[in-house]
Amino acid sequence: MSTRQKMDAAANLIEGWTLPSAATLGSSVRARGIVREVRAHLPLAAKKLLGIEVGALRMPEGAYGDFRTASAIVSKTLEGIEGLPVIPREVEDILTISSAERHRWLKDGRLQSTGTRTVKLRGRARKVTFHVFDPRHIEDVLDRDLVTVWREDDAIAAAENRRRAAGKAALKRAQKSGRRAASAPDSTRDEVSRQKLKGWDEFESDGLLR
Repeated sequence: MSTRQKMDAAANLIEGWTLPSAATLGSSVRARGIVREVRAHLPLAAKKLLGIEVGALRMPEGAYGDFRTASAIVSKTLEGIEGLPVIPREVEDILTISSAERHRWLKDGRLQSTGTRTVKLRGRARKVTFHVFDPRHIEDVLDRDLVTVWREDDAIAAAENRRRAAGKAALKRAQKSGRRAASAPDSTRDEVSRQKLKGWDEFESDGLLR
């Protein structure tokens, strides 16, 4: 559960929440994602009052009742926020990886998806579907430095693939050269045959084969 800090200012009611590291995983992108998640539960008029810079909800002092309502929503939404699924851009920021690496490791099962989410982004007509991840799985990958291990494995696999490709290319060239040699006339054999047949007419005229 988040740590709550409360204070009253002269002109504003201010209430702040410190997001636990287990929720943000050290990522500012993840922190912004959590704020967006919390804002989604707030009334329209209160959405912009939750600031990410200081993690504070601010409302004019005269709107105490509305402030209390919004504050209660924020507090309830933050309960168990550590379990909020991690979306792709957050994964890339937490693990410091590229989109290509995320796609590759998701495809081969090293990054384990917990399902998909479909949303309609602002300004886009079509909906977008993407994989989401268990924050504890991402935390485990981070803590065990598996990204370094996976990159080393990928480098070894890439080198092996290049070696195999070079071997196949060399074999193909050799086979192609062999086919050309087999289809070419054997000039040496023809020359030997001509030498053996030299004088054949004289041999036959002597009647030695009769």
